[in-house]
Parts: sequence; C-alpha cells; structure tokens
Amino acid sequence: MPLIDVAALTHLGWDKVKEIVKEDLAERYKSLSLKEVKRIAIDEIHIGTKAKFYTLVIDLENGHIIHVAKGRGTEALRKFWRQVRKAKARIEAAACDMAAAYWSAILENLPQAALVFDHFHVIKLVNEKLDELRRALWREADILKRNTIKGSRYLLLMGAENLPETKREKLAEALRFNKPLSTAYYLKEELRLLWSQPSLSAMSAFLQNWCAKALESGIVQMMSLAKTLSGHALGILNYFHFPISSGKLEGINNKVGCLKRSAYGFRDHTFFVLKLYSLHESSLRLSGV
Repeated sequence: MPLIDVAALTHLGWDKVKEIVKEDLAERYKSLSLKEVKRIAIDEIHIGTKAKFYTLVIDLENGHIIHVAKGRGTEALRKFWRQVRKAKARIEAAACDMAAAYWSAILENLPQAALVFDHFHVIKLVNEKLDELRRALWREADILKRNTIKGSRYLLLMGAENLPETKREKLAEALRFNKPLSTAYYLKEELRLLWSQPSLSAMSAFLQNWCAKALESGIVQMMSLAKTLSGHALGILNYFHFPISSGKLEGINNKVGCLKRSAYGFRDHTFFVLKLYSLHESSLRLSGV
C-alpha cells in the first residue's frame, strides 16, 4: 500500500507513517554482510531526468541488491569495494556489460575474480549494429528497396524462433532484396549459438570463426563489432565456467518502475535507496515517497 493509503487507514499523519517505515528499513539495512557473496552483477538503472542513473550491485545467489549508489561508473562503486575488502569477501565472478568503467573497476578491485561479460548485452550490441545497418540502407535505398525494408526493424531484432508465422514472408522479402542486411542478420542469428557450445575450446573456436566471417563480410557495422568482441573475448568466454549474467537486474528494473508508479515518484533520496535494498521482500511491504 502507498503511504498515503496507510495514513488514511491508521489515522496517522503521512509524515509519521513514512518516518516509521524509514526507521525500520534503516535499522534492517544499516549493515549488509558481504562475507558470503560469491557471484555478483553490476549494472545501472535509469530513474528519471533529475536523478538520472543509479548503479546497482546484486548478489546473484539470492537476487538481493547489496549496493546502491547515485550516478554510474567507477566513482559509484568506490564504497562497495571498501566494503568488500573490509568483509574479506571472496568473490569468484562478476558480470557486467562491456562499459569500460565497470569492467576496469572489476579487474582493479577483484583481480582474483573472473570477469564475465553479460551475454544479453552482447546480443543487444549485435542488435544495435544490425539496426544501424538497416537505417543506413534505408537512407541509401530507392523506393522499391525502401518498401521491402519498411516495417522490418523488430522482425530483424527478434530471435528467429520467436518470429510469428505471419511475419516470416515479410522478413524474407527484406533479406532477399538487401544482401548486406541478409548477411548481417544471419551473422546475428549465428552468434546466438556461441553460448551453447559444448566446451571452452569449441566456444573459443566458434567466436574466432564468427569474427573472421564478420570481418570478411565487408559490412562496416559487423567489422566494427568483430573487433569489439575480439578485444573482449576473455570476458565473453568466461561465461563457459561462470554462466552468470546481469539479467536479474532487468527484472529489478521492472520492480523499480512499479515502485516509482506506486509512490508517484521519490523525493527523498535516502528513503528511495532503502526501498531499493528491500525490493526482494514481500510485495505487502509498505511503499511510498
């Protein structure tokens, strides 16, 4: 229930209800134990035009948020690294996207841990390159080719197994009349098989072979992507030993959205952070500004 509803139900002032909830959360989350944390994921969430970004770290074993900081990048993680050292936590693996600020911070502060580049972000990067190519082809195409490309964006980005039967012909037409688009699309679909390879050596060979194909394609977007993936190969391949990702943070993003809507926005930064720490609790816990 939002605080305003609890206030009406209990005949207490809104400020008093908030004070009670805030004090309770502050007491329960004043110190989080990091000693048993083994695998973590780091990502950022977008809150709004004022606060903009918050950096979150979650314990992948239980899905609990263990660090929240306003902003993003290296500075937002300084306090967390101090807490890790103080707790003498033995973190064995950390997942993040390929943003340099995060992975460089992991390498510096967790030299013993395996850095794992989140495979969802890798596929997202491939999709971004594919969409970039689609837009470039649209700008250069004549009327006929533009008609074949029109309406194909989500079909191209969708996994082949999820493509509705009624849309298959539309996608086939777009690929038939645009060879670079066709090449890039099938490269995208092929790359999705990387994470299902039976051994590390097979996974490594698959990635090398894929990057070679992308470089040979002559498609600027795919060539750029191949260079990026080659430069981050170790973090991508570490997934074989540590199949972790920041996917749980996507679910947390949805919860944050619900929290904001329930509270009609948060004006108290401290209270908002406490509510983030308690997101894993029952949905019956009080929410509000």
